[in-house]
Amino acid sequence: MSSSTSDFVHVRAPGKINVSLKVGQVMEDGYHDVAIAYQAVSLYEDVRAYPADDFSVSFSGPVETSMLATDATNLGIKAARLLARHAKYRGGVRLEIEKHVPVAGGMGGGSADAAATLLACDTLWGTHVSKDDMMHLARQLGADVPFAFTGGTAVGTGRGDVLSPALCKGTFHWVLVLADFGLSTPGVYAELDVHRAKHVRDIAPAPQAPDVSAEVLHALRNGNPIALSQVMTNDLQVAALHLEPSLKDVLELGEESGALAGIVSGSGPTLAFLAEDADAAEDLVTALTRAGHEALHVTGPVQGARVING
Repeated sequence: MSSSTSDFVHVRAPGKINVSLKVGQVMEDGYHDVAIAYQAVSLYEDVRAYPADDFSVSFSGPVETSMLATDATNLGIKAARLLARHAKYRGGVRLEIEKHVPVAGGMGGGSADAAATLLACDTLWGTHVSKDDMMHLARQLGADVPFAFTGGTAVGTGRGDVLSPALCKGTFHWVLVLADFGLSTPGVYAELDVHRAKHVRDIAPAPQAPDVSAEVLHALRNGNPIALSQVMTNDLQVAALHLEPSLKDVLELGEESGALAGIVSGSGPTLAFLAEDADAAEDLVTALTRAGHEALHVTGPVQGARVING
């Protein structure tokens, strides 16, 4: 990766939708193995990295960010510090993050920030970290960070960070409904565990080794939105709907308004509706907006973190 020739580096990284999310049994460490079909979509985080002696971050953009940390606990700063330690770089960086992906929305916005920061700092500092090392660093920052780096369509296993590219033909049209609140990912997983324990006699046991179904992979490979709409699944959806029952009404509204299917994205509360084509997506945006919801038409797959300048 080349050193920057300008006074800052601009990197863009995408948010994601989980087309399929299967959750395994809770393990002794409290975590779950998962199997996820990820698709990167055209809703982006923009990270600009400027030379500095220390590490700092600020936010802008249409997303509410007042609740985000700007100290050493911020994921962008963690990413920059991690790269600096790895590369033995002694300077710092000033990060300006323009956010478009909802905070705590189930779309991996923080992970996109971390991936973009790694790439931006490597380019700004001229540290020339190899792709394998960069992915190793990404995994240390969070399960979704490696995918934000690679983009496209992929299957994630383990914690979601062991990636295998998935073939995907054409373009899928999604309509996102953004919430004005967030959901805690650990809280949604905990609610799923409670639900499974409560209904242990009524539902199939959680798999030890979850996987993405052949039907999901086949629909993606064929670029067939109708087929994909019939097999999309999210084990976390029942928990998200328990915590925020209002989401169920919006899911029903979207499907009544022409969506092929709707799903909670990741741990929520963002909802993703699959449309048959661009015109159907625009009609769905209109219907949902008229009903008072913030709706966006995005497409996937798109590429992962990339340098815009530098």
